[in-house]
Amino acid sequence: MTRIHVVKQTVWTEEAFGKSVRYFPLVGLVLGLVYGVTAWLLTAAPALLGWELPVHVRAAVLAVLPFLLTGGIHCDGFMDTVDGIFSGRERERMLEIMKDSCTGSFAVVSFGVLLLLQYAVLLDMPLEVLPLAMLAMPVVGRLMMVIGISLFPYARPEGMGKAFGRYADRRSCLLVTAYTLAILAVLGWQALLAALAAVFFSLWCGRRVTGLLGGLTGDVYGTLCTISELIVLLVYLFTYSAFF
Repeated sequence: MTRIHVVKQTVWTEEAFGKSVRYFPLVGLVLGLVYGVTAWLLTAAPALLGWELPVHVRAAVLAVLPFLLTGGIHCDGFMDTVDGIFSGRERERMLEIMKDSCTGSFAVVSFGVLLLLQYAVLLDMPLEVLPLAMLAMPVVGRLMMVIGISLFPYARPEGMGKAFGRYADRRSCLLVTAYTLAILAVLGWQALLAALAAVFFSLWCGRRVTGLLGGLTGDVYGTLCTISELIVLLVYLFTYSAFF
């Protein structure tokens, strides 16, 4: 999930792997605290250091930071998903393309657009809400992964994501959703609205991809997380512009 190692873990079991799903938003909270504190430090630089950090540099740092802390694993899933579902092939061929380690033109262009949008939104984000937006972003993103895992079938006979689905059901989804909403409620109504927008997207995307592939894959889980994080930033940007 991240490059942050608390303990050195060398033994993996399918059960432990699958049961980790219920902690995904808590992992997002750890990441969000790092993102939020970094955003606050960058926006507070003039007062703390006596010099103003260029806004373009600040936006670039915040755009790149998630890739550094997660290893870009969810963006890799996003790119593989785009390559597969936009290939126009049959279901089995789509799944083969998504599993292929080679990166296609659809993936490269889509990732470039995604990164450009993230950078643009972070550049325009009001400083008053930037730390909160960065904090809420990974929490919501990982809740959407839980929703995808719990509510939609797995598309492959076997795979890394299969272990998630075996131990994550609707009951665990409700539990995770409940404590995640409690976390987001502390952050304010914008975080809750962002989560609602991300839920609508994730349910729509999950149904569409299930129609194409017969279910979701680990790559699609990463796609839900990645795009939902962008949705969170967009909600914070537009609601602030409309109401403040």
